[in-house]
Amino acid sequence: MENKESRTQIEREARCRLYPSLRDPNWLVLRKRREILQSWLSRLPSRNLRVLDVGGRIQPYRSLLEGRLDRYFALDMQTTHLVDIIGCGEQMPFAAGEFDFVICTQVLEYVGDPSQIIAEIYRVLKPGGQLFLSAPSVFPRDSDFDSWRFLPNSLRMLLAGFREVEIVPEGSSISGLFRSICVCLVLFAQPVLLRGLLRFTLVPFLNITAAAMERLIPNFNDCFTANYSVWARK
Repeated sequence: MENKESRTQIEREARCRLYPSLRDPNWLVLRKRREILQSWLSRLPSRNLRVLDVGGRIQPYRSLLEGRLDRYFALDMQTTHLVDIIGCGEQMPFAAGEFDFVICTQVLEYVGDPSQIIAEIYRVLKPGGQLFLSAPSVFPRDSDFDSWRFLPNSLRMLLAGFREVEIVPEGSSISGLFRSICVCLVLFAQPVLLRGLLRFTLVPFLNITAAAMERLIPNFNDCFTANYSVWARK
């Protein structure tokens, strides 16, 4: 059973994912992902949504659907007080056509066969059901299970069975470059005290600089974008 501290920690992590601090090396990507998703949520039915969160350990985007839910299920390999079913996305214990909306963010890179998860998502969606997906294109390997990176063409191939697919970069190459610098600075800085110092000094400066440059430079280039958001309709 989850204790109070772990529940509080998970809720804090969810808030930080949805509304990241400027001290977060991933601020550029997380902020842009929230903006993209918020712009897409109007495409969903207004109420009584049956939603599945694949990899829903912390559920940062659940609050954006507040007041519109019939039921929200979370499937994850890890146990938290938010997870309804412990299991893998390649074999989901749900009937076909059960959900209006599926969320699957930053999951595909950790699985052995991303196409199998996509096939299962397609199966459990109702006709006309929709998917919000995010996946990295540039990021240091962060675990022994980290296996894949994704570009627009590979995402289109994975989602070829869907009748509509829209892929949007979570920032331009400018933010991709600056985000990569921020992540690597914090990841490799030694000793640990230096990491904290960087988070309060250089990381916010680089985040603000990248955001300003994206506004000032009109040529949008996503060749080095760090992450992609995807909307697909069955």
